[in-house]
Amino acid sequence: MLHRINKKLLAFLPLVGLGVTSCQTANQEESQAKGDGVETITILQTADIHGQLLPHQEMFIENEEFVFKERGGVANIQTIFKQVKAENPGGTVIVDGGDLIQGSAVAALSEGEVFGPVIKAMDYDFLIPGNWEVIFGSQKMRHVLASYGKPVICANIYDESSAEMLYPPYIVKEVKGVKLGFISYNDPEVPIRQNPVFSKGLVFKKIEDNLQPLIRELKEEQKVDLLFLVTHLGISKQIYLADQEEIKGVDFILGNDTHERIRKPLKQTYAQVVEPGAFASFVGRLDLDVKDGKIVGQRYELIDVDPAKYPADPSVQKVVDEQMAPYKEQMERVLGYTSEPLYRYLVVENALDNMITDAVRWKTGADIAISNGFRFGTPIIPDESGKAPITYSDVWNMLPVNENVKTGKATGQQIQEWMEQELHNVFAEKPLERFGGWVIRFSGMKMTFNANAPKGERVQSITVGGQPLDPNKVYTLAACRRSGEPDHVLCRMPNAKDPKVLDYTVHDVIEEYLKVKGTVAPQVDGRAKALDLDSPVLSQLPNVNYIFR
Repeated sequence: MLHRINKKLLAFLPLVGLGVTSCQTANQEESQAKGDGVETITILQTADIHGQLLPHQEMFIENEEFVFKERGGVANIQTIFKQVKAENPGGTVIVDGGDLIQGSAVAALSEGEVFGPVIKAMDYDFLIPGNWEVIFGSQKMRHVLASYGKPVICANIYDESSAEMLYPPYIVKEVKGVKLGFISYNDPEVPIRQNPVFSKGLVFKKIEDNLQPLIRELKEEQKVDLLFLVTHLGISKQIYLADQEEIKGVDFILGNDTHERIRKPLKQTYAQVVEPGAFASFVGRLDLDVKDGKIVGQRYELIDVDPAKYPADPSVQKVVDEQMAPYKEQMERVLGYTSEPLYRYLVVENALDNMITDAVRWKTGADIAISNGFRFGTPIIPDESGKAPITYSDVWNMLPVNENVKTGKATGQQIQEWMEQELHNVFAEKPLERFGGWVIRFSGMKMTFNANAPKGERVQSITVGGQPLDPNKVYTLAACRRSGEPDHVLCRMPNAKDPKVLDYTVHDVIEEYLKVKGTVAPQVDGRAKALDLDSPVLSQLPNVNYIFR
């Protein structure tokens, strides 16, 4: 299904480089040394599945159009795993990069419990935790990850009470006589990015605390031939890391977190970086030709998980169906309809989030309603009838945390300073100062900004209710409560006055809003606009040979 966009919207693409197809990549990087002593090692990587167990609509960009196709399904991924392992028997290693047990209705309703039997039935060699694995609490995270029956590795999560590392920091795999080492890291800022209460009992240490000792241990003591970092840090930080001398000896960073669809490895100073999309819609495939412990050829492909091409593996599908069965009726309950495509791939403003924040402002009567810049949600696309149902399951896809609505008051000056900080989180020139998702979402307010301006100077204009923001005026705001934050903090904005936690959740608001409206038609209406970036902004990576498509 096509959704036409203005040609002007994709004019920014030449600024960040031209993409290449997997076939081009293979042709350009085909090994020139396929003779004696060369072994081919295959790494398969999934990432950021976010609880999406079944095929769903996925968005692509083709010929300056948004194109929606059915993709995904973990049983379909298992079919890919089996096919690749058959192509390269004894030479394939399979990894998941985290954010697996959260982001869908079945994930939330089961508190991640459904994933143990599913992962146990699949061919993963090891997995790592992502920043959202803590959502059901640290004890639940430990229980669910243990239920995989597969190795879990991470070098920077510690138990607060014992001060001991929660998981092994690395794993070594010997494949076809080639020794491979994999070190894993989660984002040290998990307690900031997620509601602080989620990770209570855990300590997230900085990568530099033990990275170099672990590299030396693997290269000098374990004598690994090839070394990989499997990181859940976000693409900006992963690219930054690949340019630091401290990681000398690492061959590849198998990146995760930001849902980027990298189709050709990004070759940086000391390592190459890949990231394989999200929602079980893609599998990254890296083939390395190795001779005498050295890479002599490589190919990379981002495989679309097309159910028509890769039918569901029957044994895994059976487990998925069994695990989802108790929640099926509740998940399929229809709450309302949309006559416009709802998707969430735009960095600055999304129609889906406009609907959410409009609903919260409608319910609360606040001057401004706010929502985090979540990166979740599979597309909801109207069919030939012109409508698509919005189900209970969809609400969990778009709002993975169902917290109570919270209100508070702030001056215009506070709002301006807060917006500056939120924009810096997204567009900071220094990658280490970036974190979280996309630009924060809002209703009742309009903002223009320069993404590439210095810190504290990005906001160019803000209006509230059609009037210029008054720095001295007090405005009412509504957002989701973030469990564990101080009462005065509202959606990461400090020092809000008269904070009140209301007796209904954001999901309650969406359900009531859809019941009253019946059919919604949200659109991108210009409430947030980057003056120095052409729309739509699909990536936060200037000056890198990569485009999201």
